[in-house]
Amino acid sequence: MTRVLLADDQAVIRYGLRLILEGEPDLEVAGEAADGEAAVAAVQRLRPDVVLMDIRMPRLDGIGAVRRIVASGVPTRALMLTTFDLDDYVFDALRAGASGFLLKDAPPEELVTAVRLVAAGEALLAPSVTRRVIEEFARRPAPARDGGTHETLTARELEVLRLVARGLTNDEIAAELFLSRTTVKTHVARVLAKLGLRDRVQAVVHAYEHGLASGDR
Repeated sequence: MTRVLLADDQAVIRYGLRLILEGEPDLEVAGEAADGEAAVAAVQRLRPDVVLMDIRMPRLDGIGAVRRIVASGVPTRALMLTTFDLDDYVFDALRAGASGFLLKDAPPEELVTAVRLVAAGEALLAPSVTRRVIEEFARRPAPARDGGTHETLTARELEVLRLVARGLTNDEIAAELFLSRTTVKTHVARVLAKLGLRDRVQAVVHAYEHGLASGDR
């Protein structure tokens, strides 16, 4: 059973999310929070697997709440919700440690799938948000090369990281490198462990910020 905390300042939104999630046999709503401060406290108390976190909330916004949750060491994963895919806070939310990003008007089945993916340790970005992230980083000046952070990565692991940064799935990376999906999954896991990253979303941000997402070697 996957336990989910709902954090949104609008009661009607929380009610709708609860109806959707509780209609699934493997999902359970562990609690609700109407602001960021309450969300942080609820995560500490209830230890849910996933928190559905609205970005814009009173007292403490969703980004600040996620930052505190990640810093506390609680393994709860955050799936950010917003009304706008052009939200200025997207990049800050990803850097804060969010594991996924989804629009509030996403179909119910997409929401359910997102919760399951994030709970399983995967990362998720709505396609429109993924495009925005890549476009935003592409517009920025190329960052300075990192001299030592990636010395522990093998050539294959570095290659996999570059493909993850391009937004490719494990299946797509497997096809690109002529590897099995299991082998790719192992490489991704090793990259995350060696670089101290939580998930694929953080890997994408890390790759762009360290100049590893360009085509040059």
